[in-house]
Amino acid sequence: ILPRKQERLDISDAVAEIISNVRKSGDAALREYGLRFDGASPRQLEVTEEERRAALAEVEPEFIEILKEAADNIRSYHSRQVKSGYVIDDKDGIVLGQKVTPIASVGLYIPGGTASYPSSVLMNCIPAKIAGVGRIVMTTPTDKNGNVNPNIIAAAEVAGVDRIFKCGGAQAVAALAYGTESIPKVDKIVGPGNAYVAEAK
Repeated sequence: ILPRKQERLDISDAVAEIISNVRKSGDAALREYGLRFDGASPRQLEVTEEERRAALAEVEPEFIEILKEAADNIRSYHSRQVKSGYVIDDKDGIVLGQKVTPIASVGLYIPGGTASYPSSVLMNCIPAKIAGVGRIVMTTPTDKNGNVNPNIIAAAEVAGVDRIFKCGGAQAVAALAYGTESIPKVDKIVGPGNAYVAEAK
């Protein structure tokens, strides 16, 4: 009903600088950008098990049930998309086939600033789990107190995310692409984000 204002921004140079700084300075750059863009610079970038448990306790039980129901629906749908390999050897000396191999690691970028979408966690993590991805890590921005939205953490617990990191923006995409002292490099990055995140990806 109300069209959004369309603004064309040339952000490629700014994003390239962020990526370069993360590649060069790792966690230090992530903390600096966290303070500049999110208002917080967490000393420890990874969400701890204690923080994960505390977030689950903070979220309404009804919301957890809704997440679980949504997760079941997503699993039911995507489980039908799984592909398997095959071998054809019905001619003497000729063997043909296809081998389907899961990606070893995937990084999920999940918004957490002006918009918070727990559904994005489910819809990006669960298909990867079904496909057999070995390691799934997630980055998401913090609030001004350095905390991750508990609804996002709850969704990560329901979906089966292996590790969660307090990091947002183009700098999080750079960290997932190249790795830092804390955040492991991944083979593929998925998830929604603003123009800076899209440009970094």
